Amino acid sequence: MTTNLTGDGALFDLPPEEREPQARVILVTGPSGSGKTRFTGRTGLPVVALDDFYYDDTHPGLPRKHGIIDWDSPACWDRQGALGALIKLATTGEATLPIYDIPTNSKVAERTLDLEGSPLFLAEGIFAAELVHLCRREGILADAFCISRPRLQTFWFRLMRDLDEGRKPPIPLIRRGISHMIHEPEMYRDLERKGARRVSIVEAHEALTQMLAKVRR
Repeated sequence: MTTNLTGDGALFDLPPEEREPQARVILVTGPSGSGKTRFTGRTGLPVVALDDFYYDDTHPGLPRKHGIIDWDSPACWDRQGALGALIKLATTGEATLPIYDIPTNSKVAERTLDLEGSPLFLAEGIFAAELVHLCRREGILADAFCISRPRLQTFWFRLMRDLDEGRKPPIPLIRRGISHMIHEPEMYRDLERKGARRVSIVEAHEALTQMLAKVRR
């Protein structure tokens, strides 16, 4: 029997095979710049931005690399907080989510997400694959996509976005982008090992259309 993470009893005190959530989540992962946000923003479905569950830079014990916090490590991210929010959405249709500011490395506000009866919702972020096994175990997983595009495109879109949003100084962004590009094949293999299936944006839209057709019958 699993732990009740919602804090309001009942459903998640039941074994997984006896649960029937109100909605299920499609996890969307992929390298930074692969098109995750572009895909989720065009679906019309409710979206959880999993990057909003980063810890503040004052959180104790954050991993460091090259003398700075390693924000590419899932140890910088509140996995249990993210999972609890997804469970709350799947079982009640509503949850309070953090709003995180990447340039200042801190949570700045909160927002309430209401599914408004949608049977599916999306949760997008580079660490989404960390939740595949947990969401499947909790009976709330609909699917898990790993969005893929050519490496040079990913590098370019990531760099332009990060520079435009002022996420970090230009030199660290370029160095980080080159490192990601070199290690991208390994990153995809790791995400697939964790249970996400690698698809293009077009293939993801096709799969989502099929899922929506089934749940709306």
